[in-house]
Amino acid sequence: MVRSAPRFLTNMTGLRKAAILCLALGDDVASQVFRFLEEDEVQKLSREIAGLLHIPSEITGEVVEEFHQILLARSYVSTGGVEYAKRLLHKAYGPEVARRLLDEITKSLEASAGFDALQKVDPQQLLKLFQNEHPQTIAMVFAHMNPSMAADTLNYMSESQRSDIALRMANLQAISQDVIRRVSLVLDQKLRTVADLSQKPVGSMKAVAEVCNRLNRDVARKLLEDIESADPNLALEIRNLMVTFDDLLIVDDLGIREILRRIDKRVISLALKGTIPELQERFFSNMSKRAVEMLKEEMDYMGQVRSKDVSNAQREVVDVVRTLEDQGVINLSQGSAEEDMYVN
Repeated sequence: MVRSAPRFLTNMTGLRKAAILCLALGDDVASQVFRFLEEDEVQKLSREIAGLLHIPSEITGEVVEEFHQILLARSYVSTGGVEYAKRLLHKAYGPEVARRLLDEITKSLEASAGFDALQKVDPQQLLKLFQNEHPQTIAMVFAHMNPSMAADTLNYMSESQRSDIALRMANLQAISQDVIRRVSLVLDQKLRTVADLSQKPVGSMKAVAEVCNRLNRDVARKLLEDIESADPNLALEIRNLMVTFDDLLIVDDLGIREILRRIDKRVISLALKGTIPELQERFFSNMSKRAVEMLKEEMDYMGQVRSKDVSNAQREVVDVVRTLEDQGVINLSQGSAEEDMYVN
């Protein structure tokens, strides 16, 4: 029969357990663990390890066993959910240990559920979510968000709001896990409501953008102008969701070469007919001199072509571009100047 955790283990701090575990793992493995910690966490853990005196093998064994139990419990939860984990842990360790492990894991999941869900929400929706919150609360939430997502959301705030939030984030002190857990739970509840209200409109705009991508350029332009006259913000949202042939201007050289590799040269020739010289040059600069000559000859040989045929060819290129973007091969978003810089 598996016994419950000894009293000395129950009363031991998480930091002390982590220090003992690192000693048990050895220098090589412990150093790999340190790579996943923040600098202040490394400092705290290092101080705790340095302060350890002789640790009885019984205590070390209990700490390692508890660590193994927690890993196993997390694996069960991620595989089949809490109820599935409860059944397996009950069989493996008995009801008392199973209940203790699940209590710890549930608290951990609650502490991250709301923050994890934030990554899936549109930044503008997040801004609406935070509009009635205290700046200090927003700062705490932003500090637990993915930095890119936090930056995207900050971009929609006024300059004074951005400065205030950034300053509060920089000055955040240590926050108790209980407070973080409660904020996470509230966030999770709010995000469920936001998701229910916002998924359909976003999907509708996406659908219009998909349609516009496949319309004749002039028809699509007129359609967007009509939408803009009725709702400028809605038209802007749709344009932001669209991918057009002109967007290839911001594709890097590697992306252009990948497009050239995947699409028939006759389609490229037709798509480039009548487009702006700058866009033609994006393709020419990524081709050999002989290939450029042959492409230009093909374009000249075509003579006058129907606008519909050009649009169809451009749409075929755009479809490939969208696939490449979904695969992460190319990037159609223009990053900040800092993101686009190269370093030695």
